Amino acid sequence: MKYNQLGNSDLLVSEICLGTMTYGQQNTIEQAHAQLDLAVDAGINFIDTAEMYPVPPRAETYSLTETYLGHWLKHQPRDKVIIATKIVGAGRSFKWIRDGSPRVDAKNIQAAVEASLQRLQTDYIDLYQIHWPDRYVPIFGNTNFDLRHEREQIPIEEQLTAFDKLIQAGKIRYIGLSNETPWGVCEFCQQAEKLGLPKVISIQNAYNLINRTFEMGLAEACYRENVGLLAYSPLAFGYLTGKHVQLSPPQSRLAMFPGFGQRYTKINVKPAVTAYTELAQKYHLSPTALALAFVRSRWFVSSTIIGATTIPQLQENINSININLTPEIEAEIEAIHLRYPNPAP
Repeated sequence: MKYNQLGNSDLLVSEICLGTMTYGQQNTIEQAHAQLDLAVDAGINFIDTAEMYPVPPRAETYSLTETYLGHWLKHQPRDKVIIATKIVGAGRSFKWIRDGSPRVDAKNIQAAVEASLQRLQTDYIDLYQIHWPDRYVPIFGNTNFDLRHEREQIPIEEQLTAFDKLIQAGKIRYIGLSNETPWGVCEFCQQAEKLGLPKVISIQNAYNLINRTFEMGLAEACYRENVGLLAYSPLAFGYLTGKHVQLSPPQSRLAMFPGFGQRYTKINVKPAVTAYTELAQKYHLSPTALALAFVRSRWFVSSTIIGATTIPQLQENINSININLTPEIEAEIEAIHLRYPNPAP
């Protein structure tokens, strides 16, 4: 396992990060702990979660993922595991989270961190992320900035000041963004420098063979500001495994939760996935291995977040670290990308 420095921090994170958003919905606590044990044994030291998880979000399962993780974490050497979690952003109706008003303001940041610490059964969180911006931005498959959706926003200065107090108190170590834009990355970094407040070290955005929009503006912004990408959905909600080309398996997330993952239901997704699946077969690779190896090989990716519901799935995902793409494969990937550019942004 390779380890990468995350931004300008002293965190050395494994090139594969274990995502946990199925814990409490599709995975029992025993299954979750088995996955965590396997991941650590394979050299993974980086675990990502969120107060909102599991997903799809429901009042009945809210925060179960952190709770399951906490039961496991209390039996681990704390300094050997890097834990990342997230505060819910604004603009979505979660009536069960902080009286239905989950803004990223000082009060909510304090409350969210304290609750996560309790559930995780730890004294500190290594990386604390804003799950999506407090201000309006088009996210989760929406691509056009629509002024009609503009809303009041919590000033970035207030957010950074609240995080600074928690860092000074030793409750979080570093901060990161998620589902952000180039403007957001630059604004957070510039305000931090201007005001002497903590600088973000990471961004967690979707990135995969059928969604490479990060390369357009965010890659430069993150390079200039030294912000590492934590790539989520590297298998595009399972599409890039090839299993949804015909009919989704009964136990897959798409079959269990119809309408979820709408960014992957657009018109050119299936032909693009078919092309990548055929490319993998041509070089005697599994579609999963091809997709994960591609994401891991990008210079701007600090860690690739994998998730699984079964141990064999998780083992296959982890084994992808042994796959390195040849120049010939990369050239064919680019040819497909030119034919189907970002069908699932």
